[in-house]
Amino acid sequence: MPATIYRNALLFDGSDALPVLMDVAVRDGRIAALGRELPSQSDAREVACDGLWLMPGLLDIHTHLDLEVELAPGLGEVVRHGTTTVVMSNCSIGITYGHQRRDGEDPIVDCFARVENMPRSVLTRVADTCTWTTSQGYLDHLESLPLGPNVVPMIPHSMLRIEVMGLTGSITRRPSRRDIDAMAALLEQGMAQGFAGFSTDALPFHFLANAPNKRRKIPTQYAPYRELRRLTGIVRRYGRLWQATPPKDDIVAAVRGFLLTSGRLHRTPLRTTVLAALDLQTNRAAMHLCLLLSRILNSRLVGGQFRFQALSSPFRIWSDGAINPVADEVHAFRALNELELDDRDGRRRILDDPEWVRAFRTMWLKGKTGLSWARLMRALRLEHVVLTRNLADMTVAEAPLAHWAGETLERPWRRLRTFQATGGRTGARDAAEAAFFATCPDPINDDAAFFLHLLRAWDTDLRWETVFANRNPKTLRSLLFHPQTLPGFNDSGAHLANIGFYDGNLRTLKIAQAMDAPEGGLRMVARAVHRLTGLPAAFFGLNTGRIVPGAQADLCLIDPVALSAWDPEATHRCLDRAEFSCRQVVNRPDGVVRAVMVGGTMVWEDGAFTDRLGTEACGRVMRGANHPLERARA
Repeated sequence: MPATIYRNALLFDGSDALPVLMDVAVRDGRIAALGRELPSQSDAREVACDGLWLMPGLLDIHTHLDLEVELAPGLGEVVRHGTTTVVMSNCSIGITYGHQRRDGEDPIVDCFARVENMPRSVLTRVADTCTWTTSQGYLDHLESLPLGPNVVPMIPHSMLRIEVMGLTGSITRRPSRRDIDAMAALLEQGMAQGFAGFSTDALPFHFLANAPNKRRKIPTQYAPYRELRRLTGIVRRYGRLWQATPPKDDIVAAVRGFLLTSGRLHRTPLRTTVLAALDLQTNRAAMHLCLLLSRILNSRLVGGQFRFQALSSPFRIWSDGAINPVADEVHAFRALNELELDDRDGRRRILDDPEWVRAFRTMWLKGKTGLSWARLMRALRLEHVVLTRNLADMTVAEAPLAHWAGETLERPWRRLRTFQATGGRTGARDAAEAAFFATCPDPINDDAAFFLHLLRAWDTDLRWETVFANRNPKTLRSLLFHPQTLPGFNDSGAHLANIGFYDGNLRTLKIAQAMDAPEGGLRMVARAVHRLTGLPAAFFGLNTGRIVPGAQADLCLIDPVALSAWDPEATHRCLDRAEFSCRQVVNRPDGVVRAVMVGGTMVWEDGAFTDRLGTEACGRVMRGANHPLERARA
């Protein structure tokens, strides 16, 4: 492998230490030397780094790239953002045991289609290729791919239950002792093979996609506590990691489950990471409760190793009509989400059902008028749902009336009310809008009626966006650098048309760069680099995240001037992804990431992929650092 010398870089080594001007030599895929004015080598390519930051390749600790790596193993959208290691198989779902098609069941489609908003055609195409049947077979398969970044698979609980109980059994009956023994044996095998962790899920709006199970949740959510305790005990014994999501509406169940991290109760702490500490627009208390719970679990009294994940940006989602990643949280929207995306007639029948309309209106208008407990909770930002019900928070991205783009839905609603109040003489911006307003029920007395009419008239042709969490920059900064959190929760590889957080790590660096002295500047950038590299690598038990002699050469070169000039809220765009046969939201900060190296191979440089990305294995399958194969590499 060709040698490379990075010259005169401002080096952040991933340790939280202040950066130093340094040369870094890479040979045979590893860091060969660090120093000032390293001697030139006849066979080495030199990279001038004057004025640039050199740091370990960044980690993305929460992804659903299990499917994309099958279609485009170079994972270009990942590496162009400076990320060189991705953790997969989160939230209990993955392809660890192959397609698992038995008795007419199709678990990959059933589990991914609604939970991660993935196109069925893509899921089916991926499932067709998943011919392995064991966790070792999956590792062997991954190692055969021309990986771009390093991939870190975990054992996903829903798929583990399906493997033992079948999909139908896993959601309709309690596990027997024999079932739990079989799950434990498979998880034991996975841990022995080096899987870095085990993932579960308890979010109440994660539903299956195929009939007749559309009103049932994914299998992990039917696991009794005794099953969870048995399985996490195996993870604890191997010193690996448990990734979980909380039952957000059941604080008692959440505390009971997360006490599994406790070293006091279980002799050895279980490293546990949970989503997510968010500053919700509808519930300002949720974030503080998360941080309080984390402090308690990490206290000497409990002796846990527990971290909430924190998103590095405002939580912006795009919705196609009523379809978005959190729609299943609300029963009225759930009925629309149960249908196929192209089933416009089916959604129209629901939208015209008087009983459904009454339920929708009750939900939408709850707490907006009158004197009630719901009104007080709404005023105090203490509601139980995360979905916005405020037209002023909903900005149009695309609509049949093109001039609505960029407006909040509140503005055309107010114009409609003027239009109706004046008998159509004023209010509409042009003839096309007047013609549309003429199709609306008259009068439309509230925003619920207006939104319902938009759904009936335009369905998914109305695309709108909203930020439902992390709106306050100061609070966001606090979350990202809080000792009880890890930056992450990017959900890369999922919700392709609805979110775009591949840039989350770069946003954290930008936030740190902009912080005022004495805490700002390079001191906070060093801390941010540590929280995106060395710290999560240590918490997840991975051999990466540091620039030290002998370490695998996973490197990222950042232009701080371009980073400072980048406006992350101005670079979102939606493009067609041939691999997925659908649109994807991306946010690409041009010029910020100057070069990315994985395993000593340059995969991104000067705004373009190298010809080695996707054609040869640059990254590798990364096992837990305490696995014999990883110890041999260290």
